[in-house]
Amino acid sequence: MLNKVPEVTAIFWAIKILSTTVGETGADYLAVHVGLGASLTAICLTGLLVAALLTQLRRRAYVPWIYWLTVVLVSIVGTQLTDLLTDKLDISLYISTAAFACALAATFALWFSVERTLSIHSIVTTRRELFYWTAILFTFALGTAAGDLSAEALGLGFQLGVVAFSALIAAVAVSYHFGANPVLTFWLAYILTRPLGASLGDLLSQSREYGGIGLGTIQTSIGFLSIIVGLVAWVTFEGDGARRAGPAQ
Repeated sequence: MLNKVPEVTAIFWAIKILSTTVGETGADYLAVHVGLGASLTAICLTGLLVAALLTQLRRRAYVPWIYWLTVVLVSIVGTQLTDLLTDKLDISLYISTAAFACALAATFALWFSVERTLSIHSIVTTRRELFYWTAILFTFALGTAAGDLSAEALGLGFQLGVVAFSALIAAVAVSYHFGANPVLTFWLAYILTRPLGASLGDLLSQSREYGGIGLGTIQTSIGFLSIIVGLVAWVTFEGDGARRAGPAQ
């Protein structure tokens, strides 16, 4: 089996942030504007996520459109999972943030105890791939809960949220540049891109009355999805051929 995940490049992070934004605006659109409600939206999209994940697992090599479709669906389902706990079950964001952090730490601990590595450059077995996607699901849930908690506790608006989480990601990038552990910095950045994408999505989609730009969830989701499709098409046909042909690291 070849490596089943993409290289971590600027395009990778661009698509990741865009997918988190779509996760925020898409979930809001389906639950509120379409009228499905949070529970039905979560059920329908979880079914789609399972189908996409099974398709991803059956492939023997990295296929960009399947991988990123799975990421987008994980983003939406992760958002819905946190929103259900907060809005329907009245579970405190402090508790859900701590619970998702523990779940993510347990996933990493089990992953390392079994595989003796957490490298995201060698996802070459189904077992490693299951650990990888479990960790990603919890990063989205943790990022949503921690982002909402930070915004609530610190009173961050959309604009300050974008600035604050961008600064934190920049700090992680600088620490990586100066020799910090690459696995740790990758997952920290992966977690932080979730609240950054959510803040960016809210900033663009929410009305001016609430401090947003007022593009609406439909326009924001369509616009970002179009960019994602364009970037994934570019990676598929131009940028990723050499990597897919090479051996797994």
